[in-house]
Amino acid sequence: MPARPQLMPIPRDLRVSRGWYTITREGVCLLREAEAAQLLPAVEALQRAFHHYSGKLLTSAVARPDDPDDIIVRLTLEPGRVEQVQGYYLSITPKRIHLRAHDPAGAFYGAQTLVQLLRQYGRQLPQLRISDHPDFARRGIMLDISRDKVPTMATLRRLVAQMASFKMNELQLYTEHTFAYEDHALVWAGASPMTPEQIQELDALCRRHHIDLVPNQNSFGHLTRWLKHPPYTGLAEAPEGSRFPWGPIAHPYSISPAVPGSILLLEDLYRELLPNFTSRYFNVGCDETFDLGQGRSRELVERLGFERVYMDFLMKIHELVRGHGRTMMFWGDIVMRHPELVKELPEDVVALEWGYEADHPFERDAARYARAGVPFYVCPGTSTWCSLGGRTDNAIGNLQSAARHGRANGARGYLITSWGDTGHWDPLPLSYLGWWHGAAVSWCLEANDDPNFGKVLGIQALEDPSGQSGRAIYDLGNAYKRIGRLRHNGSWLWWAMMRPLDDTSVVEGISASDVESTRALIDRGRERVEKAALEGPDATVLRRELRYTARLLDHAARRIDYMRGGDGSAKVLAEDMEQIIDMHEWTWMARNRTGGLTDSRARLERCLREYRERL
Repeated sequence: MPARPQLMPIPRDLRVSRGWYTITREGVCLLREAEAAQLLPAVEALQRAFHHYSGKLLTSAVARPDDPDDIIVRLTLEPGRVEQVQGYYLSITPKRIHLRAHDPAGAFYGAQTLVQLLRQYGRQLPQLRISDHPDFARRGIMLDISRDKVPTMATLRRLVAQMASFKMNELQLYTEHTFAYEDHALVWAGASPMTPEQIQELDALCRRHHIDLVPNQNSFGHLTRWLKHPPYTGLAEAPEGSRFPWGPIAHPYSISPAVPGSILLLEDLYRELLPNFTSRYFNVGCDETFDLGQGRSRELVERLGFERVYMDFLMKIHELVRGHGRTMMFWGDIVMRHPELVKELPEDVVALEWGYEADHPFERDAARYARAGVPFYVCPGTSTWCSLGGRTDNAIGNLQSAARHGRANGARGYLITSWGDTGHWDPLPLSYLGWWHGAAVSWCLEANDDPNFGKVLGIQALEDPSGQSGRAIYDLGNAYKRIGRLRHNGSWLWWAMMRPLDDTSVVEGISASDVESTRALIDRGRERVEKAALEGPDATVLRRELRYTARLLDHAARRIDYMRGGDGSAKVLAEDMEQIIDMHEWTWMARNRTGGLTDSRARLERCLREYRERL
């Protein structure tokens, strides 16, 4: 009997039989004439895969060929038989392949499963039956394009294809200042922003892949890149800075609800941004408004209370969004700090419940939204930011918890965030572990608790038959645990790169053996990178990205050893950092635009200056 296929996501019901179906000649994908247009994306995906992996052509037809043996695939919509929305039933028999689906999306997802089988087996496919459908109706990725790194269009096109392969259907590009607003060039100058034409192109591509490209523009906090410029500083809540839970900041951060021009600016932005998207949703952000009441709205907050001022401004934004015929999404952290506000939320909003630690209280917060009847998503993260190499075990725990408690409480969707705090040093493929594991558990949690996920990640996402590259990402992402201390929302390896060399608080409790153990795990990851049999179109780039990640992690471990008085040399560290900066620039330019590189590189250059000052 054939071995169980290594698929991602693993289908909820997969039964392998004895024997094989061998593709021996060119053939036909038979369709019903009335369904042909709806099924075109699924057919095109199959045609590309058949040609690439079996060497045979697959043509489509709506009439039965004279020779029945010419039928390789039969593709039909049968909602009466496949009852679940987005569901499909795939059977591979000794005679042919039959894919039945509830709807066009289900047919597309079934086709993606068949593509993965072709990638794994080539022209000889195992006989099997698969019955499958998702746990969450909406399964998405939110990629930060505002913390310095804006992907090229080629990178975004490849991301859309990868998302489709793993049955994801929503994409958001987190935006603060990286959309080319016509009347606000001062804000995005030098940032290599997304243009209206590029958004429209991406939107059309997403639709062909059954993906909803949701507009995203933070609209309250996180607007420093706007408010630092004199034309906008008058809208800032606290132009000179404010106090945050983790310390003071010396720059403006949020727009002020007390200034009428704030809502007028948002009205102007929405009018220009939203027509480029066909989605009926819009994420307006509004998270982490910690400076509210510390500046221009101080009197208002003293009179009405923080929560009332926040909610009143949120509802003004809601009116703007509704005026454009969209459903407003917003980050729910401020509402969850004041849970009495949940019951005030209108029915036509979607709250985004986010949290990025494995122990985040998704169970408690999801239940609050469910009791109030408020539509919501659960939003875990990839744990790649502020980490250098990711935080594998934390990410997996966070992703699984969100899936478990989101499904139990009726979450409308599941959105995996990939942030770029402090310059987005992590190469894009480090997010694959979080994205594609999240894709799997949001599709079917019970079927996708797979201890071999790292290997399958390599095979299916990285086009590495050996699976070593996926295991390398898995190992490198666990270096954070070996250093001897854990920190919230980041790793001490990253923190050592952020803090001055003489900050001994960074290395408290870290021993020489902790550093040695960390470097040993990094070396194991590096060895896997070299053993990987990468075959995809970006194989060269990917290998260099993983080498860069291992190099950066190892440098951070050696820096910690130097800070704790070990045998390290400032001269050796400086030479190593010079090479890392070159690697950083190369890996950046392989997938991203030039905007933001200078700012991101400057943080590494600060480390280099420190070493040189010690020489």
